Amino acid sequence: MASVSASLPPPLLLTQRKPNLTSVQKLPFSPIRDRRSHSMGLAVKASGKSSESSDLDVISSIQNVWDKSEDRLGLIGLSFAAIVALWASLNIITAIDKLPVISSGFELVGILFSTWFTYRYLLFKPDREELSQIVKKSVADILGQ
Repeated sequence: MASVSASLPPPLLLTQRKPNLTSVQKLPFSPIRDRRSHSMGLAVKASGKSSESSDLDVISSIQNVWDKSEDRLGLIGLSFAAIVALWASLNIITAIDKLPVISSGFELVGILFSTWFTYRYLLFKPDREELSQIVKKSVADILGQ
C-alpha cells in the first residue's frame, strides 16, 4: 500500500481563519496540524488491488521456498551473501561511475547491449516467446522445480 505525505501552507488548503473540518473529513486524506509552523500536512494512502496481490505472490513464493528447504541455515547464509554481494556491487559501480572516461564507455556498452537485446528478443513475436521460455526454464531451474 502506498502512502504520500505532504506539508502544504495554509492558503492552499483553507481560505478562512477557522476551517470547517466536516467537509474535509469526507475526503480520502486525513489532515494533520502542526502547531509550530502553522501549516497543515496531508497523509494520503492509495488503495489498489494489483500491488497487494503481487506482494502476496512474492511472499507466498518465499514461504514455499522456506518450507520446502531442508537446509535453512544454508538458505539464510545464501540470502546474506546475496545482500552483501548486492551492496559490494553497488559500491563498485559507484566508484567506477566517478571515473570520467570509464563511465562513458560503460554507458556506450550498455546502450549497444540494450539495442542488441531489443532486436534479438523483443522486436518479433517468436523471439519474445523464446525469451519467455528461457526465463521460465531459468526460474524453474533456480527454484528446483
